[in-house]
Amino acid sequence: MSNKALSNLSKSFKWLGVFALFSGTNLLFGQMSGFMEVDPIAPAVTNDFFTFQLDRFKADFFVRLAINLASMLILVRLIYYKVYGRFDFFFTFFMFNLIIFIITFLLNSNTGFSIGAAFGLFAIFAMLRYRTEDISARDMTYLFMSITIGLICSINGGNVLELFAINAIIILAAFLIEGNVFMKPEFSKILEYENIDLIKPDREADLIEDLRFRTGLEIHKVDIKRIDFLRDTALIKIYYHTAKRRNG
Repeated sequence: MSNKALSNLSKSFKWLGVFALFSGTNLLFGQMSGFMEVDPIAPAVTNDFFTFQLDRFKADFFVRLAINLASMLILVRLIYYKVYGRFDFFFTFFMFNLIIFIITFLLNSNTGFSIGAAFGLFAIFAMLRYRTEDISARDMTYLFMSITIGLICSINGGNVLELFAINAIIILAAFLIEGNVFMKPEFSKILEYENIDLIKPDREADLIEDLRFRTGLEIHKVDIKRIDFLRDTALIKIYYHTAKRRNG
């Protein structure tokens, strides 16, 4: 995919995120404004802050939390790490998921937090991705799945079996796509290469073999992006099927 196509795709995602943000925020504030309406006839209800009672943290909360954390453990540790071999976003995935779960559960149990308001909260957190340039599209997708699992586990009105089924569908889809079932996941890197004698079309096999030896990656395809004859270097994009380096 060309740089222009990627730029257009990024702009499309940004506009989609902006639309989701405004739509969801309107629903969120509309829901919250309904919560703030006070009936002047109804008697005032006072809550004692120092009662030391766990009114909201009942068995339902801990069961939902256990399902949420178990789903995240399978998604991040057994799928994401197995494919990419990275710990970079473990903290981000788990903390986003946990914060979303706690916020939506408390608001839902306290004031009847609606699905529309949850969508607004999801859109606000999702927009944080567009302020971060280092996160890739795949990492962004795992972040969205982490937020989605937290929302589902906290506000789903079904029973435990339905909650298990919904999370299982998400995790199974991620496993089938990322787990080398339908196709091998492909990765890419851009390198600055100095041996421009090997960039000729008839020496592509030698170029790939040299890059495999230098990087330790199972490279299967290369793309020459730019050639600088003044410095005798070339900008090369390599493609490989595994994120882990070969031993030796």
